[in-house]
Amino acid sequence: MENNQPCSHLSAIKELKLAKQPVCEECVKQGTDWVHLRTCQTCGITLCCDSSPKQHMSQHFKIKEHPVVISSEPGERWLYCYVDDQVAEY
Repeated sequence: MENNQPCSHLSAIKELKLAKQPVCEECVKQGTDWVHLRTCQTCGITLCCDSSPKQHMSQHFKIKEHPVVISSEPGERWLYCYVDDQVAEY
């Protein structure tokens, strides 16, 4: 039987941290482009997704071990847990 319950990391999110600005903070510093934006639900930084050349949010997870991000794209309403590779809508 499949478990459709969100993982503990996703369940722990009670209040969403939203993007302060619609930019990848690291791409702006480096002068590079991004495809989509994600906002870390631990520290609130907004960085680019894995479809972007630099994949800053995945790097952030590997270094900081902050497990959950939300999509910061207009009209998208989902969270993703890197640890458990799980998505949940909100």
